[in-house]
Amino acid sequence: MANPGFIKTYDAGAAITPYTIVKFTGTDFQVIPAAAVGDSLAGVTTEIASNSGERVDVVHSGCAYVQAGGTIAAGDPITTNASGQAVKAAPASGANNNCIGRARQSAVSGDVFEVLLDFFTLQG
Repeated sequence: MANPGFIKTYDAGAAITPYTIVKFTGTDFQVIPAAAVGDSLAGVTTEIASNSGERVDVVHSGCAYVQAGGTIAAGDPITTNASGQAVKAAPASGANNNCIGRARQSAVSGDVFEVLLDFFTLQG
């Protein structure tokens, strides 16, 4: 699958599977799988897996493919679950969810689907 967007290479701070939402670690040029809706999201990995210490490509803009961790409808705002998979953002009242963008198509858990990347925070 092509990822027609802005892609940069980082050091993998942990093992990262393809199509994973990743976050910045605080170490220069290093990412790990995202694990919480409040994480500082960096983007989505491409179709190539990386082990800890290897290089990993991250899509920052345009469209990207990501693995679903739940049921998603086209147009849903997308955030991460504890495994770096995409889920619909649904913040509780007064809470914030950091989002990577909006789904371009529907998906169910385990599907790889397309997201239009547009980083924003959704407040409940």
